[in-house]
Amino acid sequence: MPEPVKKTVSAFAKKPKTQEAQEGSSVLFEAETEKPDAKVKWQCNSNDIASGDKYSITADGKKHSLALKAITKEDANVYAVIAGGSKVKFDLKTLPLRPLLRPLLMLLLRLQQHPLRTSPPPQHRMLLQLTGQPPDTRQDLTGLFTEKPQSGEVTVGGNITFVAKVNADSLLKKPTIKWFKGKWMDLASKCGKHLQLKETYDRSSKFYTFEMQVIEAKPNFAGAYRCEVASRDKFDSCNFDLAIHDAQATEGFDIRTAFRRTAVQVNAEPDKDVWDVLSQAPPSEYEKIAFQHGLTDLRGMLKRLKKMKKEEKKSEAFLKKLDPAYQVAKGNKIKLAIEVANEDAEVKWLKNGQEIKPSARYIFESVGNMRYLTINHCSLADDAAYCCVVGEEKSTTELFVKEPPIEIVKNLEDQMVMKGERVELECEVSEEGANVKWEKDGVELTRDESFKYRFKKDGCKHVLIINEATKEDCGHYSVKTNGGMSMAELLVQEKDLEVYQSIADLTVKAKDQAVFKCEVSDESVRGTWYKNGAEVKQDARINITHIGRNHKLTIDEVKPEDEGDYTFVPDGHAFNLSAKLNFIEVKIDYVPRQDPPKIHLDCTGRTAESTIVVVAGNKLRLDVPITGDPAPTVIWTKGEKVITEGDSRVHVETTKGHCIFTIEGAERQDEGMYSVVVRNPAGEDTADINVKVVDVPDPPQAPRILSVGEDSCVVQWDPPLFDGGQPVIGYVMERKKKKSYRWMRLNFDPYSETTYEAKRMIEGMEYEMRVYAVNAIGMSRHSPASQPFVPVAPTSQPIGLCLDDVSDTSISLKWRPPERIGTAELEGYGVEYCKEGTDEWIPAPQGLTDRTSMVIKNLTTGDKLQFRVRAYNMAGPSAPTTLAQPVTIREIMQRPKIWIPRNLRQTLIKTVGESVNLVIKFQGKPRPKVTWLKDGEPLSQTFASVRNSDVDTIFFIRNTERKHSGKYELQLQIENMEDKATITLQVVDLPGPPEALKIMEIWGSNVGLEWKAPKDDGNCEITGYTIQKAEKKTMEWFTVYDNYRRTNCVASDLIMGNDYVFRVFAINQVGPSEEPCTSADSAYIQKIGMEYKPPTYKDRDFSQAPKFTHPLVNRSIVAGYTTTISCSVSGIPKPKVTWYKNKMDISSEAKYRMLSKQGVLTLEIRKPCTFDGGMYMCKAVNNHGQDIVECKLEVRRKYPAGSDKDGNAWVNFMD
Repeated sequence: MPEPVKKTVSAFAKKPKTQEAQEGSSVLFEAETEKPDAKVKWQCNSNDIASGDKYSITADGKKHSLALKAITKEDANVYAVIAGGSKVKFDLKTLPLRPLLRPLLMLLLRLQQHPLRTSPPPQHRMLLQLTGQPPDTRQDLTGLFTEKPQSGEVTVGGNITFVAKVNADSLLKKPTIKWFKGKWMDLASKCGKHLQLKETYDRSSKFYTFEMQVIEAKPNFAGAYRCEVASRDKFDSCNFDLAIHDAQATEGFDIRTAFRRTAVQVNAEPDKDVWDVLSQAPPSEYEKIAFQHGLTDLRGMLKRLKKMKKEEKKSEAFLKKLDPAYQVAKGNKIKLAIEVANEDAEVKWLKNGQEIKPSARYIFESVGNMRYLTINHCSLADDAAYCCVVGEEKSTTELFVKEPPIEIVKNLEDQMVMKGERVELECEVSEEGANVKWEKDGVELTRDESFKYRFKKDGCKHVLIINEATKEDCGHYSVKTNGGMSMAELLVQEKDLEVYQSIADLTVKAKDQAVFKCEVSDESVRGTWYKNGAEVKQDARINITHIGRNHKLTIDEVKPEDEGDYTFVPDGHAFNLSAKLNFIEVKIDYVPRQDPPKIHLDCTGRTAESTIVVVAGNKLRLDVPITGDPAPTVIWTKGEKVITEGDSRVHVETTKGHCIFTIEGAERQDEGMYSVVVRNPAGEDTADINVKVVDVPDPPQAPRILSVGEDSCVVQWDPPLFDGGQPVIGYVMERKKKKSYRWMRLNFDPYSETTYEAKRMIEGMEYEMRVYAVNAIGMSRHSPASQPFVPVAPTSQPIGLCLDDVSDTSISLKWRPPERIGTAELEGYGVEYCKEGTDEWIPAPQGLTDRTSMVIKNLTTGDKLQFRVRAYNMAGPSAPTTLAQPVTIREIMQRPKIWIPRNLRQTLIKTVGESVNLVIKFQGKPRPKVTWLKDGEPLSQTFASVRNSDVDTIFFIRNTERKHSGKYELQLQIENMEDKATITLQVVDLPGPPEALKIMEIWGSNVGLEWKAPKDDGNCEITGYTIQKAEKKTMEWFTVYDNYRRTNCVASDLIMGNDYVFRVFAINQVGPSEEPCTSADSAYIQKIGMEYKPPTYKDRDFSQAPKFTHPLVNRSIVAGYTTTISCSVSGIPKPKVTWYKNKMDISSEAKYRMLSKQGVLTLEIRKPCTFDGGMYMCKAVNNHGQDIVECKLEVRRKYPAGSDKDGNAWVNFMD
């Protein structure tokens, strides 16, 4: 066979590309090799380049770069980089310096002349970006992030990495991070060739680093991105943007090549601000202004213009606007609420600019000032912008409808196939039509030109089809959705052709039949027969047959020329089967009539011990030639039993010159010594034949799982009880998932030991194992399956082991859970200790504890002990965590210290009847003596309850009274050391009534009152008084003053002719007094004569000529979308309104609809075309005059000239 041509492999992983650069600037070419130790050489016009003033060559591992400084016209050449046998050529093109740089430098000079400005105007900020000093885009570090991903930009085909860092020092659990693009696109399901997500952990600094790498960026990658990180109840998020720039043009001047950011052509007028012009101009003039001022990145300018901060005007129509955004799960309902200023205001709800009508899905509600929009059974069509309109004001929000995650209902199963077979990996998801992503070893699979992989959808079922599997298809295949992942392993085994029966040498006589027969493992394999190297052709005597796995060559009526070497060669396999055909000539000699019998025993299966071996189940046929005259009689015996002719499974028959012994389907009990005796009158002959029946071995015993690892296990089994008569040459192992029915073979060559380590398992998945025994005959039946087991790894070691407390006989330890627990459940922790100087670790408690702290008691005072903790799961113990140094078991003297809570450092105020429960922590060893004092006297147990412990004291009063007020002192004492703390308790109550309320003076409709403060102030300051009045007839009380501070007041605006009485309540911080102080006398208000004079009014003429209060506004619209133009008019009587287009009356045309409501005039133009553009006029006429207002309407095509399909404007610049 010819040797296949080897495909040339490039030595470069990343190749330098052709670049353009301005004269006088610098340029950098970068290359990356496949191997870090590759030798790289740079050339210019086929001449080698060395580092110097002009060129700078650097190498860092796989990365190599060539930098050119101060580029001139002579540097525009062909360059090349060489590594090994690979050579990559690229060009450098130079561009002349453009006159646009001069005004930019002038503008930079003006910036330097005004240093007192705190922040430059927007166009100056853009210039700073152009000159290489980008603005500070750092975000405030709040929440979980210690470093947030920053917005970035990259050219098409380039790479960029976004980095986020999280400090795990204060986290109990590893944080989870998600990357999103836009609203809700989860990027975890998009990983592949162009997107990679990585995470690392630095144990020394305890920082998690998360990276999102964009590889070979495409234009559609640009947009807004979001990074979210969560850990239990903590959450943080960060937004950032990715800008994609087009590749540099090969011809002409591109301003982005010179500055690598948007360029601004500064106008010669120094006081003209481009940003002010844009902010004041209508959107239709943006392109014209951009052309005049040299703006090439109009879209970027408009984004920045939109982000400029504006003072938000206070809304007159809304008290509370809609939230900026709402989120709802698909199928649920949501309620949008807004509060309007006018309770009778009418609102309109819009969806993407179109008015919503009430229906079963959209429900409108009006409750007081609140207006509600309820959307039932939200679908993806409801994901839109919603707007509430009241008059001329609007409140806008966005509704995001989130689809439920797609879950995998049926997982993938491991498969093992032979080379060339078809493979189907099938899974089932929770929703029909869902999108899934297939990966092989972490790389996304796509439909290629060779149709190697095919993807099939059938409702909820998704199938990956691999046609004609090869060895390269081995690996782990996974299917991912936005709600889960399933993984399976595929093994592809080469088809080795096995020979079940080889052809054997034959010795035949003339006119006999010769049959060469062989059997192979593959039924589809064909082959060719050769004789002495020449192909055997089929004819009348020679017959070649192929039935299933059997190949047969039959030669009838053998002739001397048929003698030779015969060979069978299977097609497509590099081996052959050979045998020899021997021809025997029969010579007729004179034989006496009396010839003693003779047994001519020549069996090719006989061994040196005259033993014939037969495989159980096969047929044994011994054709023994005999001679003798007269014809002898034949007797076959096994032991003492004579075997006779018959139709049983073991039988004999005699023919002329032959005696035949046959065993049909040999079994183990057929073993033994067989004897054949031939007799005639001339004598007898005897021969013994030992027959041995061999079989496949018995199945081994059920395997035992000795240990498990993260992705492996060690299995052991006992040899079979019976080896089948042939020694066991090895074993074959299989495994399967517990819930699967497919067994996967782990080895194809017999394994000679009885202990095996199985690898490449999925952690957390339940497996079973079974074993086959193999001898020279074949493979046994499989053993019983092992007990189910789960590959798991021990957890990482517990962290933060520290000493909490120690006494004369006990010690208290505490620690934190391991950082990595794995899929197996944590069973508990084991604590051990050993004496210093010994290696014997003693378990502290018997068994495991599930807590992260422990008190070990009954220790010997003075012992110096070392302690360690290990975490246990089903895989066994983890690595131990040990205290930094041994601990001496002896109580440590600690000074007493009282920890007064912050709220008790000032006066504690309670109302009569409330309870007081104070818990005050303290420290001190040994246990301090606790004493409570009140006003310097010991506290009585009947006065208040006190309960003390080793670390705190509790002071409790069930129902407080005024007598409980005072200063309480807490004392701690340990031998001669003492600590004190004072707590002030103030029990307050309602005040008593004021005293001596008197009516001091009456004048007009006024009464002067005076009173005295109450005797009982309720143990707190009087904050005010409530003064009330009542007519003596009705005695209905009305408040004159509330929370009045003085003890005298004037009651005004009393009704003449009425008699009034007054009362006063005292108020403190608890409330008003229960009883008031009422005036003893009443105050009568005298009547005074008055004359009523009705007002006079002058009739007014409200007639008014028509006047437009709001004019028509020039508009530019897109063809095909219904639009309206509006104005407002006032006039009495109501004026008559007429609409004109280009001074032609359009009132009777069906294309237009005229509306009038409360003086607001609206002209609706239905689906306008470009011919509907022009001058529109509205004319209002009544008896007192007329008024006219006009506007210009411009109708644009859907895709205007100078734009692409997405509406992106482009501008050509001419030199």
